[in-house]
Amino acid sequence: MDRRPQEHEYAPFYAGYISLVPEEDILKVLADQVDEFRAVAVAVPAERETFAYAPGKWTIRQVIGHITDGERVFSHRAFVIARGDQASQPGFDEQAYMAQSTCHNCVLAELVDEFAALRAVNLTFLRKLPPEAWLRRGLANGTPVTVTALAYMMAGHARHHLGVLRERYGVPDVARR
Repeated sequence: MDRRPQEHEYAPFYAGYISLVPEEDILKVLADQVDEFRAVAVAVPAERETFAYAPGKWTIRQVIGHITDGERVFSHRAFVIARGDQASQPGFDEQAYMAQSTCHNCVLAELVDEFAALRAVNLTFLRKLPPEAWLRRGLANGTPVTVTALAYMMAGHARHHLGVLRERYGVPDVARR
């Protein structure tokens, strides 16, 4: 897929995520992010994995767990819509999901391995899609969205939270190394 999503292909809420991905080769972006996540796991000392920058904020482990939760939700939506299913996909309450998650008990390297495995599966699926599937539109959380937009959301969501890890948690900018 070498076409960025247009504004009518996603809810305005997701414009921020999509704007973080100016590239047109979304499959390359998605593949390259795995190395960035692996570099984060190496760059964060074990004693810092449970750091939260303020009371009530997620730890570094929880941020990575949230990114992985988002990956699951966006990829499921892309799968369902690509297959032509017109059923509306449910919303995603990240706070409720995190309250039920056990990622705070996992070491960062394991969380990154989980993200990498999930991303590999998603890339395998996306790479096999015919051009018309990328343009299919469905409903997610009551708003129209295309498979193309969902792929960009996956990448943009990850970039957004990696940025938060750099800015608020002091995680080194491993993308520029």
